[in-house]
Amino acid sequence: MAQRLTGTTALVTGASSGIGEAAALALAAEGARVSLVARRRDRLEALAERIRAAGGAALVVEADITDRAAATEAVERTVRELGRLDTVVNNAGVMLIGRAEEAPVEEWDRMIALNVQGLMYVSHAALPHLLRAAAGDPRGVADLVNISSVAGRKTGAGAAVYNATKFGVGAFSDALRQEVTERHVRVSLVEPGAVETELQSHNRPEIQEQMRAGDAGMEPLRPDDIADAIAYVVTRPRHVAVNEILVRPTEQP
Repeated sequence: MAQRLTGTTALVTGASSGIGEAAALALAAEGARVSLVARRRDRLEALAERIRAAGGAALVVEADITDRAAATEAVERTVRELGRLDTVVNNAGVMLIGRAEEAPVEEWDRMIALNVQGLMYVSHAALPHLLRAAAGDPRGVADLVNISSVAGRKTGAGAAVYNATKFGVGAFSDALRQEVTERHVRVSLVEPGAVETELQSHNRPEIQEQMRAGDAGMEPLRPDDIADAIAYVVTRPRHVAVNEILVRPTEQP
């Protein structure tokens, strides 16, 4: 099958593991040059070597996108070194669960900074480049894909602030979509259910135990399942915009 993203550049945040790593591999397999953005340089270097060994091109960008200047520089460096920007996957995020009355407020700050502000900083910096790419060859279209969650549709006790961040991502994405869709920048939302990643491991030990108990007996999604959805979104023909995809494990209520 022909590589559908040949001649384009993609930037993926949170590329050091999980969905971000899988998405970077999927986009590279479609022919895109891939900018790998995250804080863990060693993991990014290992991923870049995998992409290059398969014949692809990858750029390692060590950055904390909760810092606006760092987020902007990550985008600008991508364009300087890879020539253009056609696709952005805003994947970086954190899920810190716990009842509001007991929660360390620092966890809220961390989620808001990464899940919302970091995503917005990258989007803002990327938009001029995406608009430029959409106006010309090789595809006449560009994509901004924001990774949300089933928690951006459905609230739950113990997830108030995480819900707020993911509902916010959905609102931001749809409003932005309306601003740029007539210029052929497609803004899409991908909402995974339970995925087998390290996301749960960022929580306090007692919360991790509760989460394991809640997911017992359910077969979770794999990162490749979400990467497949992302690749589907960004490889549609110019006249097709996939605004939203919700992907749950079959057994998840």
